Amino acid sequence: MRAILAVDDEGSTAASRLREEGIDVVAVVSADTPARAAADGAFGDEGDAFFGALAEVDVLILRVRRRTLTDGLVGLCDRRAVRIVALVGDDDDERVAHSFGLLTILPATAEAFAVADALPSVAVAAKEQSRPATAGPRTIVVWGPHGSPGRSTVAIELAVELARGDRRVALVDADSHAPSIALSLGLADEGPGFAAACRQAALGTLDARELTRIALPLERSGVEVLPGINRPSRWPELAEPRVSSALEVCRDWVDHTVVDVSASLEQDEEIMSDLDAPRRNGATLAALRSADLVVAVAAADPVGVARFLRGYADLRAVVGATPVLTVANRLRPGALGIDARGQVRRTLDRFGGISDVRFLPADARSADAALLAARPIALAAPRSPLIAGIRRIVGDAVLPPTPAATAPAARATRRGRRTHSVVGATS
Repeated sequence: MRAILAVDDEGSTAASRLREEGIDVVAVVSADTPARAAADGAFGDEGDAFFGALAEVDVLILRVRRRTLTDGLVGLCDRRAVRIVALVGDDDDERVAHSFGLLTILPATAEAFAVADALPSVAVAAKEQSRPATAGPRTIVVWGPHGSPGRSTVAIELAVELARGDRRVALVDADSHAPSIALSLGLADEGPGFAAACRQAALGTLDARELTRIALPLERSGVEVLPGINRPSRWPELAEPRVSSALEVCRDWVDHTVVDVSASLEQDEEIMSDLDAPRRNGATLAALRSADLVVAVAAADPVGVARFLRGYADLRAVVGATPVLTVANRLRPGALGIDARGQVRRTLDRFGGISDVRFLPADARSADAALLAARPIALAAPRSPLIAGIRRIVGDAVLPPTPAATAPAARATRRGRRTHSVVGATS
């Protein structure tokens, strides 16, 4: 068991006692250093020591106060799969620890043996959290025809919903025509983003650590965002082999990768004089061929359904046997009259052979509120019927529950909580 000790004083003495209990204390820093490091890099001897040790440890033993436990620090530790053990001095400190969802909370005066007794369960939880999920699709590509059927909105909300339950999720903007995820979420698109990941993938230097460095965390949702290109003229940076390699590395980085792509599926080799030159739609084609699941989004109106059916045949030709989940977005009776849901379902079944269709309702008010706040709808309007629809799609079609697997996990969680409370009480 390897740990970082961040306390106010007598850190070396406490570290020696922990080492006597079999805990390998890699670094000892002041209690304020981790929060400063997460906020601005905390350059200096202690900041360098903290960052250097963070990649090697399982646990951060932290003296918790309002200034020492922050959103940035919790997010940083989550991305590095490092669990935080809270040492609290009073009820206010304990409330701070509980507000961030920390389960292992001990008195600041706890003896070294009590801290050591609490660490094995923490290490097991950290290992389970960092292990990639084996069930469900790892790479999910969201596609839709021309006409703005809501591809990016569905991709964003799908990523946020997948991140619930301590899953690590990446949201990738691979749209080479009109990338919009960074703009929708209020994130800077001048940074490296997905184009940088593709360049490093071509050089063979892309790994999980580098993806963590260039990704932008989306608030406290657990989603890591790789923004798209900030100018359409940069599309050659998203060459097909680069995109395929970058998405392959993402499989080892996170549990699920949600990719937003453009509508165009044309393959223009016949009109290209250089067959090895990059293709404008290469990013879309590479992402679709790398997908474990394709979420095909159609606008639930007469024009949107017609456009979807014209592009669906081309989509099937690209993805082959990859499962395709069809989602009719922005369903409303005004554009289709009576029984709008039935009309869409019958039309797709008759002309496209699509029998399984999921529906998302139109919710302009929540979508406008999210766009104004530059946040996902799930965070700006969590009670939106659109979010309820996304939740049903994830639960029923993307990650269906397995009762035999979830029951033992729930019992183990309850046992873990009782163990933590007993450790805190006996200390």
